[in-house]
Amino acid sequence: MKANPITPLTAWIEGVGCIAPGLPDWPSTRAVLRGELALTAAASILPVPSILPPAERRRASRVVKLALALGLEAATQANADVSTLATVFSASGADGHNCHALCEQLASADRQISPTRFHNSVHNAAAGYWGIATKSMAPCQVICAYDASFGAGLLDALSQVVIDQQITLLISYDSEYPEPLHSKRQLPDCGGVALLLTPEKTSRSLARISVSPTTANADSMAAPELEMLRRSIPALHSLPLLQKLACSDSGLLCLDYLPPMQLAIDLQAC
Repeated sequence: MKANPITPLTAWIEGVGCIAPGLPDWPSTRAVLRGELALTAAASILPVPSILPPAERRRASRVVKLALALGLEAATQANADVSTLATVFSASGADGHNCHALCEQLASADRQISPTRFHNSVHNAAAGYWGIATKSMAPCQVICAYDASFGAGLLDALSQVVIDQQITLLISYDSEYPEPLHSKRQLPDCGGVALLLTPEKTSRSLARISVSPTTANADSMAAPELEMLRRSIPALHSLPLLQKLACSDSGLLCLDYLPPMQLAIDLQAC
């Protein structure tokens, strides 16, 4: 019996957010990916999460600041109401600095853990802060697939768009670890990307995205400094996709997922 072909998951991209070392926001990232600006070596810049109430703002970790900034940038670009958006939070790990602080505390004579440290240590902390900030009651998924976390988050978000016909915000992000954990998980800095996906084309649509499985090799970045970011921060496995979006290009590309399975992407610019 001949197998039925797999139907691609298809949606429309309306908003993009990006923060990475030397790339403070999507406009800067777009200029670098277009070749209009050179990528300069700089630490990731994390905006103050002004959307949070003061008490939560003081407790917000680097991961929370990163995730909120990414999601708000993509939603603002699309003029979306953040309180209504289904969300998918996807990260290869939790909060590296908080994990380090907890390990230090547990290795000391005083093993009493701060409640703030504890609740910031869980993998869904950023999603919780997002819910507090936006007062959203919409569906929320939190996913971890180690280095394949961007691809897993993208598949989950697209599935919600296709099956539920629900506008969905994907927020994929990663945090660095201090030493000695850094020697085992060598992320250079925190960074991530957000995509606002819709089931229908609108006047704000940037491109149509269709995703299906493949065994082809993943695309790399021509610029060595961008390829280093793609390889070193799992959420930035998305860079070949972001480059096509930045240049308003249409065509096929392949992103890293769970080898031998990769993600074939057909992007059609509006």
